[in-house]
Formats: sequence, structure tokens, C-alpha cells
Amino acid sequence: MRRFFYAISDERDASSNIDINYPKLSTLSVGSELALTEGIVHHWCRVLRANVGDQGILFDGFGGEYRVQLQEISKKHATVTLLAHLDDDRSALVISKIGLVMSRGERMDYAIQKATELGVTAIQLLSSHHGEVNLKPAQVDKKLLHWQQVAIAACEQCGLNRPPLILAPQSIDQWLRADTAINAVSKVTANSINENTEKNINGLPVSPIVAALSQDAYYQILQQPSDLRLQMSVPAAGQPAMPESLLAVLKRESPYIKLLIGPEGGLSDDERAQAEKAHFSPWQIGNRVLRTETAPVVALATLNALYHQH
Repeated sequence: MRRFFYAISDERDASSNIDINYPKLSTLSVGSELALTEGIVHHWCRVLRANVGDQGILFDGFGGEYRVQLQEISKKHATVTLLAHLDDDRSALVISKIGLVMSRGERMDYAIQKATELGVTAIQLLSSHHGEVNLKPAQVDKKLLHWQQVAIAACEQCGLNRPPLILAPQSIDQWLRADTAINAVSKVTANSINENTEKNINGLPVSPIVAALSQDAYYQILQQPSDLRLQMSVPAAGQPAMPESLLAVLKRESPYIKLLIGPEGGLSDDERAQAEKAHFSPWQIGNRVLRTETAPVVALATLNALYHQH
């Protein structure tokens, strides 16, 4: 059965420049009729040529998903009836936020797609000294939307019904300084950190397609200090393969782990030093140098495997 992300803030009226908002699925009762967003109408009804009576799954990221049936299809619009609520939550039990230095083209899409399939909670886009990509301000909105849609498409395919948030780019230096500040004020609540930043996580914009979703309680853990910080490291003699604290942290019920993954050329000496000062422990998996798009896959798969061993 086809699955579709139902974005409650999905479109913008060109004549008024105002966002078109849709109701949260959880506010509707079984049997209610619902107008589909333009994105779903295009994909399901035009591209896939769905017919009245066909059934599918909708999820809006606020928990669970809904089985629906197409009731009416016109040239630009379609409506469905909500048949049942499915209370499944397929989120990973390890909460994870990756600081990922941006790479070019399909490699970046691959990293985001596979990290999503493995259950990452958020991806902070980063620029670095050796990084290939430094977006101009005019490029940010378009790239942020593209990468968020890559993550959403991966959710539709793999069954995850809480998409990861893709956070707008900043430099490694900015991210580490902000992260250290949050850790130093561990008793500050998510509401006070997020004051006057309706569409932000830690003051950074997300794409409008997940702006409302980013305020959901599920994602507020991202405002809090992590249980462990790891820096994916190039293998080096004399350096422990795994931080001693990792296995202990993975024994917790819902551990929150942050990962820093550098560019193809690696982090600069200054960036590594700053990461260590911010308590990112080096973690080398095996004795090979992983590509920047491979590292998130290996790291998340390893964390999930180690967690389920305990």
C-alpha cells in the first residue's frame, strides 16, 4: 500500500504569498473526509494514476499513520476518507543527531536517504574548512527543501512515520559553540530555548514543509544536552577504536547521541581540536577510511546493533 507524507503546511498561495495550512490528522475522526495536499495529488493521482476507491497510508509526522480511501479526484484536487488510525511508531530507539558536512550532488542525497532509513532524528548541515559545499544565502531555502524532501521520500519508502529534521547549514565552529552553550545550561527548558523562534530548532530554520512538525514534543529532545558526543575519526595508531562510555550509554532506555561527520578531506586540525574541546570523543570503526556518505550509514547501523545487544 502506498505511503505519503501529509504536510500540514505544504503550499503557498502565489497571489497572497500566504502558506496554505492543512489540519493535523490527529484532530480528525475515522470517517472524516480530507482534502489531499497538492504534492500527494500530483504523485498519487497523476503520476501513479490512482483511481477512486484505491487505498493508501497518510502520515503527518505527529505520530502513527492513517489508512485512507480515495473518494473524489478532479484535475487539481482529491479527497479521501479516513478509514483507520494505525498507532505504529517505527522510530529508532537510539535518538541521534548528525552534524554532517555537506557534500556534492548524489552523495549528499545518499547520506540523507540512508541515514533516514536507519532512523536518524535530525541532521545538522555543516560547512567546514575542507568541505566541498558552501551555500550562498539565496541557495539555502531551495537546497534545504530538496534535502528535507529526500528524507521524507525515504520515510515513505521505509515505513518511518516521524521524518528527521534537516537543519539549515552553519559552520562547524558555530555548531560546536552553540552545542557547548546548550550543554552548559542543561536545566534550560525547550520552551525557553525556543522562545520567539516558531520555525526554528536552536535558532536555525527548517524547511517550511516541516516547520509546524518541528515544534512537536517528540523533537524537543534536540534542545537538550546529549548523552554522548562522537566524532567519526580517521583510523589512527594508538587511538581507541570505541569510546569506553559508548556501551554504557547504550544501556539507557532512549539514549541521545550526537555524531560529527566531516568532509571527504577530513576535518582540519583546528576543527578536530575544537570538537575534542566540545567533548566529541573520536570513534573509528574498523581500519579503513570511510567516505563521507558511508560514515552515517555505518555509524547508525552500529549504534542500533549495539543497542539491541543490551
